[in-house]
Amino acid sequence: MIVRPLPLPDTGSPPLTSPARLLTWQVWRQRDVLAKSLLVGIVTMLASAAAPLLLGLAIDEGLAHGFGRELLVWCGLMLLAAAVTVVSGVFSHIWDVENWLRAAFAFAQLVGDKASRAGHAITRRLPTGEVVAAVANDALRVGDMFAMAGRFTGGVIAYVVVAAIVLSQDLTLGLVLTFGIPVVGGVLALLVKPLQSRQGAHREATGRLTALGSDTVSGLRILRGIGGEDVFAGRYARQSQEVRRQGVRVAVLQSVLDGLQVLLPGLLVVLVLWLGARAAVVGDITSGQLVAYYGYAAFLSWPVQMATQMLQMVIRAVVSSRKIIGVLEVAEATPQATSPQNLPPEGSELVDESSGLVLRPGRVVGLVSPEPDASARVAVRLGRFDDEAETGTPVRLGGVLLAELDKETLRHRVVVSEATPHLFSGILGEELDARGRATEADLLGALFAADAHDVLDSVPGGLTGELPEKGRSLSGGQRQRVALARALLTEPEILVLVEPTSAVDAHTEARIAERVATVRRGRTTLVVTASPLVLDHLDEVVLLDDGARVAASGTHAELLERGDDVGARYRAVVGRSMAEDGSDDTADDTADDTTDDITDELEGAAR
Repeated sequence: MIVRPLPLPDTGSPPLTSPARLLTWQVWRQRDVLAKSLLVGIVTMLASAAAPLLLGLAIDEGLAHGFGRELLVWCGLMLLAAAVTVVSGVFSHIWDVENWLRAAFAFAQLVGDKASRAGHAITRRLPTGEVVAAVANDALRVGDMFAMAGRFTGGVIAYVVVAAIVLSQDLTLGLVLTFGIPVVGGVLALLVKPLQSRQGAHREATGRLTALGSDTVSGLRILRGIGGEDVFAGRYARQSQEVRRQGVRVAVLQSVLDGLQVLLPGLLVVLVLWLGARAAVVGDITSGQLVAYYGYAAFLSWPVQMATQMLQMVIRAVVSSRKIIGVLEVAEATPQATSPQNLPPEGSELVDESSGLVLRPGRVVGLVSPEPDASARVAVRLGRFDDEAETGTPVRLGGVLLAELDKETLRHRVVVSEATPHLFSGILGEELDARGRATEADLLGALFAADAHDVLDSVPGGLTGELPEKGRSLSGGQRQRVALARALLTEPEILVLVEPTSAVDAHTEARIAERVATVRRGRTTLVVTASPLVLDHLDEVVLLDDGARVAASGTHAELLERGDDVGARYRAVVGRSMAEDGSDDTADDTADDTTDDITDELEGAAR
């Protein structure tokens, strides 16, 4: 048996007009395994439905001449039906599980891909918990519907076949069975609508709880610092109780539904036995047919339960699909160009028309601004992280708008390493090598350039050691240097580093500045910083004015020596940076680490 690998190489382009369109789209995408599941589901249910018929015939015909050859033949047929049921049931389970996996992980992958492509646009529109719940809860509920499809279809086919048999044998009993089962199903369906409403309320409460928990954990340290952890813990407890209350409301109705699924078919079996016994007494049906009718009544309750379960799963899938659509509808901060332009040749200039900044090939340039946020926004534009920030003021690579280039190719040619480092859990060497092509020598070289060799001692096992979530075992300065090493290892045509040394002491900063300038010499690099220790090693420094426009450029020494107003403003900016650095000359990066951690958690709480 060939199982299609997960994750899927292509997630496709799902329709987002309605849950029905989205679910139908996924049905078509996994039609191969779904067809196999439907086929074996039908075979399994028909083989199970044959058991009452064969048992009745064995009683009537097999025992007509005592315990002889005829009875053995009917027993053999029953054994064959049982064997078919077992074998097909095994394959039915296998393909049901594959259906569940394909559907659940396909939607989880769609949400994950959207979250990675949408950037910060997704957190602007949706709370983090809503996105997490779409993967951890909604995708799985959709998968449940696909897993049930084969058995449900088999139950429907078996119901139709059994109804035809019983109607041909006895009209009264046939009508009771044929129409009694739908009546039972109709009564059960009356509870489905309120159950859907309660499940929707429970889903909303769960999403809010997930978002609240995520934000509380992200900002735990700062909450403790301001004495607010009890307040937020109380909020989480209250929302948790709301989730429990909504869950109880769902469970109460669900338990009633489950109980009726047993009671109503049981009452139908009693009615069938009573009518069948009366018919057998007067000779309208044989003893074997009476036994068969009992078996049919017991068997047909199974398809009814399947139909009810399928209805519930479809309702949950529709509710979950709406949530998934809500995530997938988020417009990406940087959508892919519909018709990408031809790529400009390597060595092309990168020009930010808003600020007037021009990055010429092979130059290592510093960007200084009296307002750090202004220079950071320039870096965001250069990497095309947010098209809204570029509206009316485009950025061009080789004369071509970044928005008109293939985004994946652009991400390989222009890499932006932001000020706040984000590390992922996993093997240290693998997490450093984002492009998957570095040798051990490359890894060690990048760590040396970032002055991060001490990280090898902090992570047990060094490059082969496990880095915990978000690099929590590392100090803030270590995390920043690891992120810098990771950026250097990408070896892009154009590298933009935003405040790469803000969390380290002056001695470490000086070493990093010299090594990074050496490593990137001859390749286009922009370093957003106001640190003179870094600026002194760069080929050129560009100063922005208060309006975030280029005011002057030159070497660090040339700008310091200027006697005009531009020189005064430049000295004021780097002088402020020197004053800030001076307090750290004899200290390690412990204080910076604490500040970095608190900043991370404040940003998490804000999200």
